[in-house]
Amino acid sequence: MLYDRIAWLGIDFIPIAITYVLSFIALFIGSVTDLKTREVPDWVNYGLIISGLGLNLLFSAIYSNSFFIINSIIGLAIFFGIAYIMFYAGQWGGGDSKMIMGLGAMIGIDVSFQEPQFLLGFFINALFIGAIYGLFWSIYLAAKNKKKFFMEFRKILLQKNIVKSKKFMIAILAFLFVIFFLNNAPSIKILILSLAFLVLTTFYMWIFAKAIEKSAMYKLVEPAKLTEGDWIVNDVYVNKQYICGPKDLGISKSQIRKLVEFYKKGKVRKILIKEGIPFVPSFLLAFVVTLIFGNPLMWLV
Repeated sequence: MLYDRIAWLGIDFIPIAITYVLSFIALFIGSVTDLKTREVPDWVNYGLIISGLGLNLLFSAIYSNSFFIINSIIGLAIFFGIAYIMFYAGQWGGGDSKMIMGLGAMIGIDVSFQEPQFLLGFFINALFIGAIYGLFWSIYLAAKNKKKFFMEFRKILLQKNIVKSKKFMIAILAFLFVIFFLNNAPSIKILILSLAFLVLTTFYMWIFAKAIEKSAMYKLVEPAKLTEGDWIVNDVYVNKQYICGPKDLGISKSQIRKLVEFYKKGKVRKILIKEGIPFVPSFLLAFVVTLIFGNPLMWLV
């Protein structure tokens, strides 16, 4: 797998080695800082983007091959689109999104389609590994804050809308099991059991996620300790003027400056934020897995 990627574009392996090593270093540094501080420094992300474009432009000049910079620009554009969607869907933070854009610029997308697309394999692996990583991280948070977690879990189960949803779910399950016992076709029985399992797990996984969020991911901080991209839990108003809130999908630097000023004047107190799961380490794992095993879709061919 590693040799296949060294042969990318059929040219000297040095440019590929440089871009892969720099990508790994950026992911490693980003993983360490993400785990320690829940944020990735801008110099890492922007440095990866700028150096990716710059190096590929340099390689295009040295090797008289425009594919380097073209692939880099297309990689940046495609991963900008993916990052934009994932950010506004609330799945990734700003640091995660910028890191992905940096990888797009550094490694690029091969527009000739003559070689396996490393970034396609990486993205597929990142989704799969990220899901497993997120599940294990959530279990870790639940175990670490087990008293608060179970209290929030029970509290959510007793909410009126959840009780109604639970009754509706039980009605659906009852209907599915009636069909199960009335039908003799094995394929239909398997389908019904699968649907019942999906309904049940989706319901309790949603409650599990909300309980994790409220018991382990909410934190009160002073405005001066806020960082760009932090997720604000509640709307913040000062003199009936909206300052920030969850609809912003990450607080901006200008909003932080306003909050700091209002805090000094005693008009706001600590701000409730939601700490996200540090996802950059899952990108690092996906990067290594893709280097070793390649695109998982190729295994099916």
